[in-house]
Amino acid sequence: MRKTRGMDNAVRDEIVRFVLASPENRHRDGREHYFDEPLVGFASAADPLFDEYKRIIGPFHRTPAQWMAAEPDAQVLLQGTVICWILPVALATRETNRRERVWPSREWAHTRNHGENFNVLLRLHVVAFLLGRGHRAMAAQLSPDWKRIDDTSAGIASSWSERHAAYAAGLGTFSLNDGLITERGIAHRCGSVITDLVLPPTKRSATDPRGNCLYHRDGSCGICIDRCPAGALSREGHDKSKCREYCHAEIPRAVGERFQVTEIGCGLCQTLVPCEGRIPRIGEQCAPGEVAPRG
Repeated sequence: MRKTRGMDNAVRDEIVRFVLASPENRHRDGREHYFDEPLVGFASAADPLFDEYKRIIGPFHRTPAQWMAAEPDAQVLLQGTVICWILPVALATRETNRRERVWPSREWAHTRNHGENFNVLLRLHVVAFLLGRGHRAMAAQLSPDWKRIDDTSAGIASSWSERHAAYAAGLGTFSLNDGLITERGIAHRCGSVITDLVLPPTKRSATDPRGNCLYHRDGSCGICIDRCPAGALSREGHDKSKCREYCHAEIPRAVGERFQVTEIGCGLCQTLVPCEGRIPRIGEQCAPGEVAPRG
């Protein structure tokens, strides 16, 4: 067990510093950030929830200990931490995407593509930060053992879910569209690193894993259903296959070359919705300052 006093603040401060200071967290014109100040949370690597994910997601979903065991010179991970972060999409980008109805805005597409490239750099930076202080660390999402599984009881899934790690770290709850609604909303990217450094876990205050979603809270929303141009959302939930076909095939064919990006998600169900930038309040029917969509 490796535990260092005050390292929780040091890790959190370093993630915030890197996000706000890195020139890679900027659009190509250099004027706007992809992401605003991040949220950071910690989950115990021994949290029973990671074992429960094998039932909820599938037996292929690895625990933190299993990921660390696959590393070179691995030792048994008896205790440790999953360090998680949320990168909120900048307001200026969200505003451009609110106006769209079929394809993502150029700014959103660049955030999905180049912003996620920055998220990769952040994972590598956090790993290096911990290794430099004598701790073991790895990013499951960057491991050659990370796999996407197309045909599971939960639909399209993977051997490590950044959203489920963030939920375990107390950073939010799930929504009708399967996104994670955090205190900074649903328009974001997630990341995580697993380490043998023991940090105090962030308390999971939510008693319902979908408690931040208005639809699941009291049935009063469902605006994301109307925002989805692929017809992948309904009151029954999220059709991952329809969503993936639209985001990974139709959108790139339509705007990929024009926007000069390869990885694109439309993000329409994450903008112009009450949970876009915060946990919505009962009775909210649109994003703050916007008119609710009709239909």
